[in-house]
Parts: sequence; structure tokens; C-alpha cells
Amino acid sequence: EGWLVDRFGPRPVVAGGAICAGLAWVMNSYATTLPELYVASVIAGIGAGGVYGTCVGNALKWFPDKRGLAAGLTAAGFGAGAAVTVIPIANMITRSGYEHTFLFFGILQGVAIFVLALLLNKPVARSVSGVKRKFAVTKTDYTPGQMIKAPVFWVIYVSFVAVAAGGLMATAQIGPIAKDWGLAKLPMTMFGMTLPLLTMTLSIDNICNGFTRPLCGFISDKIGRENTMFAIFIGEGLALLGLMEYGQNPYAFMTFAALIFLFWGEIFSIFPAICADTFGSKYAAANAGTLYTAKGTASLIVPIASVLAATGGWNLVFIVSAVITIAAGVSAKFILAPMR
Repeated sequence: EGWLVDRFGPRPVVAGGAICAGLAWVMNSYATTLPELYVASVIAGIGAGGVYGTCVGNALKWFPDKRGLAAGLTAAGFGAGAAVTVIPIANMITRSGYEHTFLFFGILQGVAIFVLALLLNKPVARSVSGVKRKFAVTKTDYTPGQMIKAPVFWVIYVSFVAVAAGGLMATAQIGPIAKDWGLAKLPMTMFGMTLPLLTMTLSIDNICNGFTRPLCGFISDKIGRENTMFAIFIGEGLALLGLMEYGQNPYAFMTFAALIFLFWGEIFSIFPAICADTFGSKYAAANAGTLYTAKGTASLIVPIASVLAATGGWNLVFIVSAVITIAAGVSAKFILAPMR
């Protein structure tokens, strides 16, 4: 996908992604077997990846002097789409069934994204040489093949895996942890609403996860990528330890869970930005897409949390997650920064 964007521009790739996403949802509306659902899911993933990856890569090229903020706002927009449609989709499923819902929203999103794709333009080459920067920006454009041969890429990649794994573990295990601690169904009143603690926690967490993307991206544009990574990654590790130590108090549980999501969501803005800073703008979409596979690698680590919980309880999960996250923050400051 990234290679296609760098070669042909964003418009055909996003248009193709729109067709894939819309087609997949329509296929789901008619699917009657599990293999059919699997095939549709693969097509939907290709479509979503084409749209998301292209838009982030495009943002990095359009705004080379504000890459963190641009990537963060784009990533936040991707999450906002889910936030504003989850209730209408749930209501339509209740009224009309999932088949009709898949069909309606499949056609709607396919047409909407396709039309918006026609408005996209290939970024004009811009220089940031005249902009005062507080961090290193390369003047060389690396292809993905050249990038993966550079040792600094693998330092960035491992950092991405470490922080993403901690966040994904929290996402996957927050429900089981709340249930084990007897907190999940505890009624909590906030903002004039009374909801079960787990529902309230997840709602706040999603807000924090979206808000931090442009916020941390903006901060990293000002104080530098590694400085931001150092502070935020260590903050995530401390939040994990705080949840372990004080999380059986319902208010502490909600607070530390929110902080974990706040510190975790920035990976979607800082890592694309530091990738473009380090390896150039020309192949930014392909390079960022290559780096983004780190999230998939991290997801393979997440099931280990269940093994750790079975052998050492939730405390062991928190400690391991915190250690790897804090290590990523320290390495950003004292290993990654000198290498760049």
C-alpha cells in the first residue's frame, strides 16, 4: 500500500480502499458461513489499511514541519469515525438486524470514502531546512529496503513493539482485571451519568486514547521526539504500576486506566513522525507502513499476558508490561537519540 501511494499518489489507493471496505461490509451482510466472514474481513482489513496508511503518509508529506501534530490529528480522526458510528450501528442492529446494518453502512462508507478520495492530492515537495528544529531531520530519502538495513530502524521498531504491547495488554485485559477485582459492575456516577465502572472506564479510556494522539504529536514537534517518548513511555510504565498498587479502589482504577490509555495512544502520532524525520519524506507512506507492522508484532505478545496471569497473577502482568515500557522510554533518550 505504501509503495503504491509513493508511486501513484494517494487518490487511487484511497479509492481502492473505499471499494474494498464497502464491498467487504456488503459481503458480510450476505455471508452465511464462517469462511465467507473471514474472506470479507481480510478484504475489509486491506481497505481500512489502504485508507488509514495513505492518509497518515499523506499528512507526513504535507506538513513536514508539523509531522507529529499532522499524524496525530489523522490518527485521531480514524478513531473518531468509530466513536460517532458505534451508537447508530448498535441501534440499527437492534431495529433491523446485523445484515441490514452491514449493507447500509457498507454502501455509505464505501461511497463517502470514494468521493473524499477524489479530493486528495499528492503532496507538493516541501523543504523544512528553513525551520528551526529541536531534533534531527534527515536530508536523505530512504527506500523501505534501505531503511530496514539501518540499525536505527530496528531500535525504533523494538520501541514501538514494547510500548504497543503494554497498551494492547491493557486493552485486552482491563475487562478481566475489573471482573477479578469485583469492580466491573460497580455503579459509578460521572458527568451526570451513572454507568457500570467498566463501561465508564472504557468510555473515558477511548477519549484519552484519541485526545493524546494530536496532543503528544504537537508536543513532540516542540520538544523533540525522543524527549517526548522518554517522558510518555515512562509515564505509561508508572501508570501500569499505579494500577497494580492502587487499582482495587474504583476511583484509582479509573484514573490509572485512563492514564495508561493517555500515554499509550501517542504511538500513532510519534512513531510515524520519527520515521519520516529519520528516513525522509519521499517514501514516507511505505516506510511508515513498514514500521506499523510493529503493532502486529506486539499483538502476538499480548496472549503472553494470560499465561503470566495464570502463573503469577495480575501483578506479574503489570510488572512485565511496566518494565518493557519504561525500558523503551530510557532507550529512546539514551540509545535512539544519539543514533539519530
